[in-house]
Amino acid sequence: MKKTHKSIHFKDLPRNFASLCAVLTPRPIRDRADYDNVVEITDAMALWNEDFSADQEDYFDLLCILIENYDKEHVKWPKKTPVDTLRYLLEEHELKAADLSRVLGASRMLGSMILRGERSITAGHARKLGKRFGLPAGVFIE
Repeated sequence: MKKTHKSIHFKDLPRNFASLCAVLTPRPIRDRADYDNVVEITDAMALWNEDFSADQEDYFDLLCILIENYDKEHVKWPKKTPVDTLRYLLEEHELKAADLSRVLGASRMLGSMILRGERSITAGHARKLGKRFGLPAGVFIE
């Protein structure tokens, strides 16, 4: 199966819903190629979520729901700590500590500090992570 998109950047995405659907029509995820395509769009969008238009916010939320539905059936979540789960998700989405910091909207060091256990995941962080990965925020709270 092959990806349908080449390296998507948020600045290249349209701001209205119909045009976003022309880039990738939201449909149930049936296989890994569909999953990878949806994740690529959400990854690009998640790094810039403070700049979303209302339509981009709706589109992002819809894609996150599709990812969550697919993950419920196909992904075996590790029964570990929230930080272990976060590490797993970062690896699956090919994200680094710096990307985590951007998702959390915090200093560049926060992602590394959380992953090393020097800082805890706050309720606010958990909400952002839940939104980013299409999971309940409680996954990231001990």
